[in-house]
Amino acid sequence: MRVYNLAGRLTLGVGAEAAVDVETASEGRFTADPQAVYARWDDFLAWARAYRGPATHVVDEALLLAPVPQPAQVFAIGLNYREHAAEAGLALPDRPVVFTKFPASVTGPHGHIERPPGSVDFEAELVAVIGRRADRVAAADAWDHIAGFTAGQDLSERELQFAGSAPQQFNLGKSYRGFAPIGPALVTLDEFADPGDLELGCEVNGRRMQQARTADMIFSIPQLVEYLSAVLPLLPGDLIFTGTPSGIGWARQPRQLLEVGDELVTWIETIGRMRHRFVAAQR
Repeated sequence: MRVYNLAGRLTLGVGAEAAVDVETASEGRFTADPQAVYARWDDFLAWARAYRGPATHVVDEALLLAPVPQPAQVFAIGLNYREHAAEAGLALPDRPVVFTKFPASVTGPHGHIERPPGSVDFEAELVAVIGRRADRVAAADAWDHIAGFTAGQDLSERELQFAGSAPQQFNLGKSYRGFAPIGPALVTLDEFADPGDLELGCEVNGRRMQQARTADMIFSIPQLVEYLSAVLPLLPGDLIFTGTPSGIGWARQPRQLLEVGDELVTWIETIGRMRHRFVAAQR
C-alpha cells in the first residue's frame, strides 16, 4: 500500500500512478490531514485494505509533499553502515549513534532546497515511520510498530555540524530549511519482499554517488526501535533516519559537495525517487 500527501491531502494509492482522496472516499471517517492518520494507523489500515472503489486522481509528481509533514520527533542514526564508518576513519560503534533533525527541516520529495553557506553534503537514507506508539519495545516485536518506509536525505552542512568543541553542532548542522526531504510515498511493509534488504542510493547531476543495500546496516531497524524506545516513547508519525552508506561527498578526495544549481536524485527500491535542485539561500 502506498500513502501520499498530494497537495496537502491524504491520498491512497490504488494502482500504478492512480490514487483516491481518503477524506472523500471514506466519507469523512478520516480527515484530509496527512499527519493525523498516524494516530489512527490501525483503523486506517483496515479501511484502506478493504477499499475497492475507483481511482479518482493521477499521482502528479509536482503536487507531492512530505508523506509525514509534521512529525513530533525525528531521530537520525550515524555510522550505521560499515563502509561509511570506514570512510570516516572511525571504529564501528558498539551501540547506535543517535542525533536529531529538527522537525521544521522536513520537506517533500521534489522541488528546490536552499543551499546555505558552507559545505553541504548528501546522505541517502531509508526512513522508518512509526505507526504504533513504541515504549520499551523488544526488537522481536518492533516491526509491529512500523507504519512503513519512505526515502530520505540527511542533508548536512558540515562546517556548522563540526563547529566548536565536542559535542559540536550535529543537530543544527543537519536541520537547515529543507534538510530532511522525504517521499515520494509512505510504503507499507507488505510491499517489500524483504523489508530488511533494500537497495538505496543517490546521484548528483547524473553521477552515481551512493549505492548500497540496507542489509549492510550495523544496527537493524528492529534494533533501533528497541534502543530508542528503551529511552523514550516513539510516537505515531515519528521518523527514524536509519543511516547512510558510504560515498558521501565530505569523505571523497577531492570533496564533492552540493552547489547552487546541482540536482540531487535519491532512490530506494520499491519506494521510488526524490529529485531536488539547490538554489541560493535567501538573505
